[in-house]
Amino acid sequence: MPKSSRKLDALAALLERTGGDPKRIEAVRRAQGFRRSWVDLAEILVQVRARNLHEKWGYPDFYAYAQDELTLKRGTVDKLTVSYNTLERHAPKILEHDGVATKIPSYDALDYYNRTVGELEAVSDSSEEAANEDPEQPRRRARVPQLPGPELRQEFEDAVFNEGQPLGELRKRFDPHFFPKPKGAEELERIKKANGIARKLAELLTEIEGLPDIQVRKLEAELGKLRTRLDELAEPIKEQVTKATARANKRALKARAELAEQLAREAGDASEDDSSKARKRKAAAAT
Repeated sequence: MPKSSRKLDALAALLERTGGDPKRIEAVRRAQGFRRSWVDLAEILVQVRARNLHEKWGYPDFYAYAQDELTLKRGTVDKLTVSYNTLERHAPKILEHDGVATKIPSYDALDYYNRTVGELEAVSDSSEEAANEDPEQPRRRARVPQLPGPELRQEFEDAVFNEGQPLGELRKRFDPHFFPKPKGAEELERIKKANGIARKLAELLTEIEGLPDIQVRKLEAELGKLRTRLDELAEPIKEQVTKATARANKRALKARAELAEQLAREAGDASEDDSSKARKRKAAAAT
């Protein structure tokens, strides 16, 4: 039995013997059943943080509580809570599923959804600043997912929420849309792969008994020359791919900013319409 499981079992038994807070015991029990149902654990984590229950139990910091008591790392906690909030926001009916008759999406799949389209309307100041950067001066950062059209987004949501596709299948199916490879990217991958194979072969040759030393040294020298040439071939392609990626990121950030402005305008128009209708109803009632 893993150490984390033994710790949870011991803690649950201790809390029950000593009359611990029922909510605290429930959190531990759900952590024990994490592998069976991530939703139950995510739900209690959201509740604990929202009510600051961890402070009542002697933990000033929520993540310290999750790590020390539930043996959950910060990254896992964030994935769980974000995924649960994503379900609440976009598909609340799924929270009523039992995970048997109806498949519940994995929290990894929901994390992928949230990172690609779940927060399209939220464009941070840092993202807007990045959108104004000169693409000829790229800086190292993660790829920004491209804005999907209505049909693609609907297909993606069906795959996540209705079909319950696992993360690997989702990435295979939708990465080409969200993260299209720039020109030269596949060639660069082939060069890197060949370089890695050449390096590995050179290392293995020295471990094989029976090969003449002269032959090994000769092959090592030739493989060294090959790797040098591959590096030379890769350098201009790498620069090309880096700049193309920066330009793609800029386009994606701009599209998201424009969508945010559009949504804000639509929300404002809807608010004005509601106010206008309210004034008309009030005027009609007065007459």
